[in-house]
Amino acid sequence: MSKKPIIVFEGIEGSGKSHHISVVSKYLTKKKITHIKIREPGGNVSSEKIRRLILNNKSNFNKNTDLLLYLAARSENINTIESSYKKKVILIDRFTDSTIAYQHIGMGVDINLIKILNKFLLKNIKVDFTFLNLVNKQNLYSRLKKRKSLNRYDKFDMSFYNKVQKGFVKISKVNKKKYQLVNSNLDIKKNEQLILNTIDQLIK
Repeated sequence: MSKKPIIVFEGIEGSGKSHHISVVSKYLTKKKITHIKIREPGGNVSSEKIRRLILNNKSNFNKNTDLLLYLAARSENINTIESSYKKKVILIDRFTDSTIAYQHIGMGVDINLIKILNKFLLKNIKVDFTFLNLVNKQNLYSRLKKRKSLNRYDKFDMSFYNKVQKGFVKISKVNKKKYQLVNSNLDIKKNEQLILNTIDQLIK
């Protein structure tokens, strides 16, 4: 594995992935390890414009349009990723697994279409490690209630989130060595340390 890996944080809403990626970014900054942190959708000016369109509560796209918009946002991020690939640690809040879990497993979009488009966009770029954050129903809803505003993807019913989360777990089982499951129902400080310990192993 590269000592400048691509590390992805995955999970459904309220699972803590955005919190943990922020903690890791601060940790790497403190250790003076060069890195970039991006999110999907989003990550640069153009991608953030697409993000606002996708997540807007007034938007009502069909599942194929959603897929293409997410991948359009990813396309805008590819240059950013390519310019840092193998040169800096790359932290990504959601990536290709989210597309499969949400758009294919959750919404039923053709998996072959997703794979073809991802292969076209990513070329030789490969994720080195993924932290998969898991959350139960009670904590998911309690955390969403604390948010100042909810976007379109914060408002699905629990059956959808269950399907997506099970999809993430299924994906992780294909290559267990490249995944670490994080039970975000446990103490957050313990999970932070668990993740940072793994980060040390990935970049040392």
